Amino acid sequence: MHIHILGICGTFMGGIALLARAAGHRVTGCDANVYPPMSTQLGEQGIDLVAGYGAGQLTLNPDLFVVGNAISRGNPLLEAILDRNLPYVSGPQWLAENILGGRWVLGVAGTHGKTTTTSLLAWILEEAGLNPSFLVGGVPQGFGVSARLTDSPFFVIEADEYDTAFCDKRSKFVHYRPRTAILNNLEFDHADIFSDLAAIETQFHHLVRTLPGNGLIVANSEEASLKRVLDRGCWTPVEWFNGAEGWQAGEPDVSGGFAVTLAGKTQGRVDRFDLAGAHNRANAMAALAAARHAGVPVAVGLKALASFSGIKRRLEVRGTVRGVTVIDDFAHHPTAIRVTLAGLRQRVGRARILAVLEPRSNTMKLGAMKAQLPESLADADATYCYASNLGWDPAAALAPLGIRARSFDDLERLVTAVAADAREGDQVLIMSNGGFGGVHDKLLAALAL
Repeated sequence: MHIHILGICGTFMGGIALLARAAGHRVTGCDANVYPPMSTQLGEQGIDLVAGYGAGQLTLNPDLFVVGNAISRGNPLLEAILDRNLPYVSGPQWLAENILGGRWVLGVAGTHGKTTTTSLLAWILEEAGLNPSFLVGGVPQGFGVSARLTDSPFFVIEADEYDTAFCDKRSKFVHYRPRTAILNNLEFDHADIFSDLAAIETQFHHLVRTLPGNGLIVANSEEASLKRVLDRGCWTPVEWFNGAEGWQAGEPDVSGGFAVTLAGKTQGRVDRFDLAGAHNRANAMAALAAARHAGVPVAVGLKALASFSGIKRRLEVRGTVRGVTVIDDFAHHPTAIRVTLAGLRQRVGRARILAVLEPRSNTMKLGAMKAQLPESLADADATYCYASNLGWDPAAALAPLGIRARSFDDLERLVTAVAADAREGDQVLIMSNGGFGGVHDKLLAALAL
């Protein structure tokens, strides 16, 4: 079957492309915004891309169009598909109907940490010899791809609460029917589709309703929102993490290693851990608990955590020039920005951190979280905000930071300013959920002058 994917360079739809190709289909796709790591990954896999959404792509004559949730009514290719009554389906529905059926699905949901926790869980199962299939919203370094299909009964998936498609406004994760589910955390986000936190909690409870009685929910005990979700009704056993009653990580040593307890009883130790921050140790606890449900002994899980090598765009070092290190991260929600900075601060000690931020997500563009930005950036010694196409004034929002924050509406001026301010030993942390105009390479080039 020939499948043509609309929005193929999104992390989820790019993963769908890899799975469909592995399942024996011919895959092509189109997108308006093409940037690494997904564009690179698709090219390496030999998947042909078409730039834009022109209706002329109908001449490719695919058997099925798979439509990503970034595609909305008015898109010329989508309108042509609808006008001609051609077969189409959403990405999550295609995945559920063609790949997930009959498998033990391990889903990782939450406002933050989904990609890291999904990657950790897949890595533990891999190291345990279970050879899992997976779909991650990023590229784990140990695997080199964001998705793969194997003959294993286990499938690990990043379970996103964002809506499914233009024609299906339920959260993506209701399609997956996991047997094991991690509920990492739950905060207000996606202000473009959810009116408030209660609306997101309702979607999470829809997910809870799909879990079987012989499944497992691994939930964060520090999140009152998750407890409210489960109080609505729960038919599945629950294991908690991040509290004395459940899985808990101790304080890290100089190698990042830490002790692990379950209900206060020592389970063993992670000898080293390359991911910085308490949030990542919590992610590791969730992954360890979920892997145990799939049959992985705790000792095997602890050893696997010590060998995990990270994920692209999660505190990924892009280069060092004249002693200045440029780091890329996907953080875009104030909580994610705060914990990412805290994790980097733990790693670099007193070194200066220059935070370069692009408020690019729909929630940030709407200004729903602008009041939380100054506090989330408190760990940075200086902040540079790229303010293109925002409906609010970032300079006013960041005013509580005083001279430590500057805003720019021109990317080249921002790069010039950061390069001029940076000095040996500085850590430049670039945070965006998009390509950010290639700012990483531009800054490295400017530093080299």
